Amino acid sequence: MSEKLDIRAMSRAEVDQLVEWAAIEGWNPGLHDARLFWATDPQAFIAADLNGELIGGGAITTYGGEFGFMGFFIVRPEFRGRGFGDAIWQARRKRLLARLHEGASIGMDGVFTMQDYYAKGGFVFSHRNLRFRADIPVTAGKSPDDGKDVFRLAELPFDQVVEYDRTCFPALRETFLKGWIAQPDALALGCQRDDKLRGYGVVRRCREGYKIGPLFADDSPTAQSLYGHLASFASDGPLFLDVPENNPAAMKLVKTHQMTEVFGCARMYLGPAPVLRHERIFGVTTFELG
Repeated sequence: MSEKLDIRAMSRAEVDQLVEWAAIEGWNPGLHDARLFWATDPQAFIAADLNGELIGGGAITTYGGEFGFMGFFIVRPEFRGRGFGDAIWQARRKRLLARLHEGASIGMDGVFTMQDYYAKGGFVFSHRNLRFRADIPVTAGKSPDDGKDVFRLAELPFDQVVEYDRTCFPALRETFLKGWIAQPDALALGCQRDDKLRGYGVVRRCREGYKIGPLFADDSPTAQSLYGHLASFASDGPLFLDVPENNPAAMKLVKTHQMTEVFGCARMYLGPAPVLRHERIFGVTTFELG
């Protein structure tokens, strides 16, 4: 029987399957990731059928056509090493470019072993994003005045959140943020001083423990304050934080709390690297949607 690979749009139910595969791979997805990711961009999810059987897929998310992100790339283990992954990846790249405005860049967080492969597709290395784990997050600690300027993010003006987020992410993402902040089994906090947002963070329940993402802050004390509150919410399980290595203050934070490096990805871009306030990025949002 000849092998026919069909690349097509993925259904909502198949996104649940993709998340299950991600859990098997050890990516530790959030409890509500499938619903939130679909709501952000339903057209982002691409399926690959082999003779009518779903064997792989991934996401090609676009943010208003201004920025794209490739993530969630999975091929079932029994179908690897046969060229299907390359065909799926090339098709996703082509489709995402067609969904973007001319000159828009694409980002991705690829595992280190695939970095050379992605480079052949035009992606250029920017920096490493490293996943750290804290087994006893309640020891995070808090500053003496902790709490007086930390609020639930839903209580703060949403336009301030969107504006601040845009300094740390390559495009506006209001739809994503609305769902991400309000998701169940999570806590979203902001630090406000002088009626101005100085940082914010979200911690969500995952298959194993919790993940903080994003964690954006003006400076180390603000990041520390937010981290302390978010970590306390995760006191009944391990806590994970994906940290950009190009922010020394973020690397110092995980060292201070004796977090252990457990995983990592190479942040790469096709097209110009976005101009961001990297010193504000203490934790990236997700490896799947950027």
